[in-house]
Amino acid sequence: MITLAERLSGPASTTIFEIMSGLARDLGAINLGQGFPDMAEPPALVEAAQRALAAHSNQYPPMRGLPELRSAIAAYYAREQGLTLSADNVVVTSGATEALAASLLALVRPGDEVILVQPLYDAYLPLVQWAGGTARLVSLEPPHWTLPLDKLAAAIGPNTRGIVLNTPNNPTGTMLTRAELEGVGDLAEAHDLWIVCDEVWEGMVLDGTPHVSPLALPTLAERTVKIGSAGKIFSMTGWKVGWAVAAPPLAAAVAAKHQFLTFTTATPLQWAVTEALALPQPWHQAHRETYAAAKARLTEGLIRAGYAVLPCSGTWFVTIDLAASGLPADDARLAERLIREVGVASIPVSAFYAESPETGYLRLCFAKRDATLDEAIQRLARFRADNA
Repeated sequence: MITLAERLSGPASTTIFEIMSGLARDLGAINLGQGFPDMAEPPALVEAAQRALAAHSNQYPPMRGLPELRSAIAAYYAREQGLTLSADNVVVTSGATEALAASLLALVRPGDEVILVQPLYDAYLPLVQWAGGTARLVSLEPPHWTLPLDKLAAAIGPNTRGIVLNTPNNPTGTMLTRAELEGVGDLAEAHDLWIVCDEVWEGMVLDGTPHVSPLALPTLAERTVKIGSAGKIFSMTGWKVGWAVAAPPLAAAVAAKHQFLTFTTATPLQWAVTEALALPQPWHQAHRETYAAAKARLTEGLIRAGYAVLPCSGTWFVTIDLAASGLPADDARLAERLIREVGVASIPVSAFYAESPETGYLRLCFAKRDATLDEAIQRLARFRADNA
């Protein structure tokens, strides 16, 4: 039998999310690995999509996205984050990963170096490489997952052209502070760097911490591409409606690559997201509260069972500190034991590293029904009681 650790160290033919979800299906395990909800889907969005299918065109939309949706995205960010934008700043894409691909293909040239911050979403490195670039890696510092600006500065070389950031971070759920972003802005100005900032979890900040986008900082506003996702804001991951937001010259460069990737995004879903972005603030707050309650349920259950859960602000994930939980700091081995011995799928945080991984942390998804979480907590409690 090939172990999970061996799969992770071999050729990257399949993502860790596919590996763990496949094992969960094969073994009948509870899937707290891949980040998708099993809660009831928002009726307002389903009804909006149904109306769009009947009342709007089902043919190609404009390549850059429906003007109504692009304006709705700009208005949403004005309300939520105080950003001054227009439709000219926005390119609608078939999911956030496509927005990342179009952005990096637009910005990276063969021989360019791009700084990636670990732990990192698994698409960043291959996209940089496909564009002909090479990566320089800087790691957040656990357990608070802070960005070491001194190490970031030291990683900048003569061929460095850009930095990819992620806030709120997947997998840690932590957020870059304004002070950290100001430090990044100083470096970007001094070295003329672009920034691609993956902000897909911005609508799932569950503890009230203000989300700060690089677009809000004068030093970064003209050199940043912001990546967003309707799938994450509205918990409709299968819709695959995302966007890139940037100063008009950058947005035009992203659009030029987007037209040869997916060209357009499903027209009825664009209309539905346009409606959804105009939902009142109390709707968005109530939607977040559903996930905050699920987070509290899993976190409190894990703590009662003796696990050390690290604090986080956003995403649908919590992180267990294995050593502090009295367990071996071997996350890949622990993840395999959990799925095979008690039937709970998780994600080893080491899978989010391209080199020198941290191996002492496991990521668990809490975007599940109460009964699913309660059963998972019981199984995880039994595992720790038997092994700690």
